[in-house]
Amino acid sequence: MQILHTSGNSCAAPHAPYASASRLFIGWTGKTAPRAADAGMRSATAVAGPFFSGLPSAFLVAMIRSASVAVALCAACLTSACVHIGPSRLKADQVDYARALGDAKKRTILAAVIGLRYGDAPAFLTVSNIIAAYTFDTTGGATANAGSGSMPNYALATGSVSYSNHPTFTFTPTTGEAFASAYIRPLAPALVLPLAEGGIPIDLLLRITAQSVGGLQNGNALGGENSAGAPGFFELLQALRRLQLAGELNVESRQAEGKDGKSGPMGVFLVMGATTSGESSQTAADVARVRKLLRLSSNTRTYQIVYGPSSTSQKGDRIPMVTRSVLGILTDLGAQVQVPLERISDGSTKPTVGLIGGETRPTIIIHSGKNAPDNAYVTIAYGSSMYWVERNDFDSKYAFTVVQNLMALAEAETSSKAPVVTIPAN
Repeated sequence: MQILHTSGNSCAAPHAPYASASRLFIGWTGKTAPRAADAGMRSATAVAGPFFSGLPSAFLVAMIRSASVAVALCAACLTSACVHIGPSRLKADQVDYARALGDAKKRTILAAVIGLRYGDAPAFLTVSNIIAAYTFDTTGGATANAGSGSMPNYALATGSVSYSNHPTFTFTPTTGEAFASAYIRPLAPALVLPLAEGGIPIDLLLRITAQSVGGLQNGNALGGENSAGAPGFFELLQALRRLQLAGELNVESRQAEGKDGKSGPMGVFLVMGATTSGESSQTAADVARVRKLLRLSSNTRTYQIVYGPSSTSQKGDRIPMVTRSVLGILTDLGAQVQVPLERISDGSTKPTVGLIGGETRPTIIIHSGKNAPDNAYVTIAYGSSMYWVERNDFDSKYAFTVVQNLMALAEAETSSKAPVVTIPAN
């Protein structure tokens, strides 16, 4: 005679990158001699191998039924637990994957900066999809058998729980027109300047993105004899920053005036002395200094920022600006990196540039050495050396974040098509 009972459950949902598996096994086997009271049924089993023997078949059947009920109850509990796995994993997974993406982006930027320092062309991969799925399976069963003759009698109850994950990531390389648009073409002033309205220090923003403002040249790490930049450029940045801190500097995006009184294209405007509560002496001095440095009219407080070099015929209500590309920004950052002296002596790269113009420190301080600190903000390996940004260097971390945001804006302007991914149902 054989009695069989099984129960099982399976569920699947999005998951985190963790997995474990376990299996529960309970069984008992044995043999007994026939008894007259059990006519028509070979008698029963022993429980747990050698520890129990001589049990009647009726008792065996009762035990198996009890075990079956227990297995079914366990499966039911696991089924109900499965319902809560998806929401609980989502709360953890969304944050974990977002952090992982952010860390990967930081390493990508640092790798590009160091690669350009050594003359290597950067390559960029975009994470197109993250598909996280896990499976959670439960099974249970109970079996009893009363043998005949020399065949053993046995009872067996089994249960199993398995939890596995199958993450899928897809990457899209940025090439061709998308690469040129995002990384080679200069960033538009209308894309860059509104970040100052969001709270980013305007002096840091222009130091990173602008090559010239109103004819005043920014420092250029690879510019040779003229790399120091114009002293007036850094004086301009300081005056604009003081106006920003005083709440007297606004950046507006709106339609410019076109011909014949019609509306022109969208433009970005700088408003100085923006409040109506009156100016302090410092604000008045800063506004006057900015107007003098940029040769602006004193008849207005609003000036349109346009892309292009300065000219003698420029209007007094416009500020010409030449911006850098993303690759130009990364190249300039790389030229300021302290590299091992042996890499300079063997011709792998050029000497590190010193502070130029009105700068008091590199935009981002990137260290190099044989070993990086365990708690570094971001770390990458290049050749036999490690390069990193210190976690306790807030100014460098903030500038790094600004560069990361600028790259995100540049990439958003492109329309690279993500691949189609098919996920099996089971």
